[in-house]
Amino acid sequence: MSSSPTPARSAQPGAARMLDVLATVPDPRARRGVRHPAPVVLGIAIAAVIAGARSFTAIGEWATEHGAVLLAAAGLHGRDRPSESAIRRLLTRLDADVLDRVIGVWMFTRTTVVDGRRVIAIDGKTVRGARTRTDTAPHLVAAFDHAAGSVLGQLCVAAKSNEIPCVRDLLALFDLNGVVVTVDAMHTQTDTATAITAAGGHYVFTVKGNTPTLQRQLKDLPWTDIPANRVTTTGHGRRISRTIKVAAVPAWVGFAGAAQVAQVRRTVTRHGKKTVEVVYLITSADAVAAPPARLAAMSLL
Repeated sequence: MSSSPTPARSAQPGAARMLDVLATVPDPRARRGVRHPAPVVLGIAIAAVIAGARSFTAIGEWATEHGAVLLAAAGLHGRDRPSESAIRRLLTRLDADVLDRVIGVWMFTRTTVVDGRRVIAIDGKTVRGARTRTDTAPHLVAAFDHAAGSVLGQLCVAAKSNEIPCVRDLLALFDLNGVVVTVDAMHTQTDTATAITAAGGHYVFTVKGNTPTLQRQLKDLPWTDIPANRVTTTGHGRRISRTIKVAAVPAWVGFAGAAQVAQVRRTVTRHGKKTVEVVYLITSADAVAAPPARLAAMSLL
């Protein structure tokens, strides 16, 4: 029985387009004796991993059972599927950084549009289970499609403390024109804000205790006098209500490129228990680009 149970679908135009993208990844193999083009082998490996394969053996099994779809998309009807050893040889020799960038570009073209804008969320995570006796677990800073959660690109940093400059390096890989970038409070930095707006994008930053002066300024605004917009969602055994109040940024808040500020009250009810969190946002998007409901949809909260 295959260890990758999810079957492939019939060949689709998207499969051929993916093969065109993968063709830009240099093939490290010697030309002599190559039976399967590198884009086909890579496409099969990627599809197998998406289907649940977590080893070369599982990828080889998936290729045997379902690889005909991508072979057909490449015009190789009837050709034998690549073997596990052929897949292993290519993947172990490949420039992983180049492949990562190429797939990131492909995924960026398929990001979800929220009210006419692409929204990218930035987050940092330490890879679980990767620490050894001699090496610390790698820490990754990744860019996600805000709605689908698909990884668009990522960079490895030596430690969590190096995340802040790494975010700017990661964002430099993307065309940010017309894009909204959301980050957590750790990355609410004027240099990051300037980098985003200079590239033609907008930011939505969370303001917490790591920027105490800015947080105090936003807390002191007359929020009781500002009308609220509420959105409630249910799912995964919980009910979430978000109440957002938005105001034009006061002149005395000197944050780079800021146009609006917001207070968000997030109430989560799970199994009859209620938790409430109040946080603040600051954004370069004005009231036309980000009215309250749209700003709430773009934020990380």
